[in-house]
Amino acid sequence: MTQANATTEPTPTPVTVLGLGDMGRALAGAFLAAGHPTTVWNRSPGKGGELVERGAVRAASAEEAVRASGLVVVCLVDYDASDAVLEPLAGALAGRVLVNLTSDTPARSRQTAAWAEKHSLSYLDGAIMVPVGVVGSAEALVFHSGDRAAFEAHESTLKALGEPATFLGEDHGLAAAYDMAMLDFFYGAMGGLVHAFALARAEGIDGASLAPYLNTIAGILPPIAAYTAEDIDSRTYAGEGANLAMMAASVDHILHTAKDRGLDVSQLAALKGVTDRAIAKGHGPESWSSIVEVIAADH
Repeated sequence: MTQANATTEPTPTPVTVLGLGDMGRALAGAFLAAGHPTTVWNRSPGKGGELVERGAVRAASAEEAVRASGLVVVCLVDYDASDAVLEPLAGALAGRVLVNLTSDTPARSRQTAAWAEKHSLSYLDGAIMVPVGVVGSAEALVFHSGDRAAFEAHESTLKALGEPATFLGEDHGLAAAYDMAMLDFFYGAMGGLVHAFALARAEGIDGASLAPYLNTIAGILPPIAAYTAEDIDSRTYAGEGANLAMMAASVDHILHTAKDRGLDVSQLAALKGVTDRAIAKGHGPESWSSIVEVIAADH
């Protein structure tokens, strides 16, 4: 027998996906593309026809869907919705692994984990960190946290959503906490981006002219993130090169420019308020990172 004949592919794991919104359909599609028998269910009828055409089985009820697979993935609008679906299914979920990829807060993740523990269910919480169109690709990032044994048992299947499947730890709230921290950065940056275009427009500069130069700013962010993390973890804020007082003066200049042009300055005013308080506490000679001592004064 040749080595090629002796090596067999593992049997594809059946998967159930509860929730067929845009993201739920993307998850089911990724499992199908990876060769996993996939059962789907949605609270309202009429969704998932394209998945059925690709070979998915549409279950008549959530319980039927759950009982079809050993791995059950739920992705709904929030935890109010997922709790409403899952709570009547505790009995059907026994002996299966439940992976909740619904987006919500770390506190809600931990509440659902406590419900799962009460019913002796194997439970993983997760967060999808990419848009719908990226799910299942090499660029996809999906976080998981909670039951380590459950993750290890199904890691190869979960890689269909994005490889590697990233396990953060046994605290069920970690995936949502990473999600919130990363989106905190993303939406803050997006707010700044749109405000920059608004300021440029007010000064007679079209967006297409400004955009290429913004890539310079975006390009310096990765090393800034790395040394800011070091500053904050060590609580040492050396202000070499550009200290907080110097950078706060730039914020003040932007704020006055925006005010002069009649722009909404609420985001800038809030940022100036933080820098002013940090300087008042003696952090002016330190790095920009030192504003964390005002933002997270009790942590």
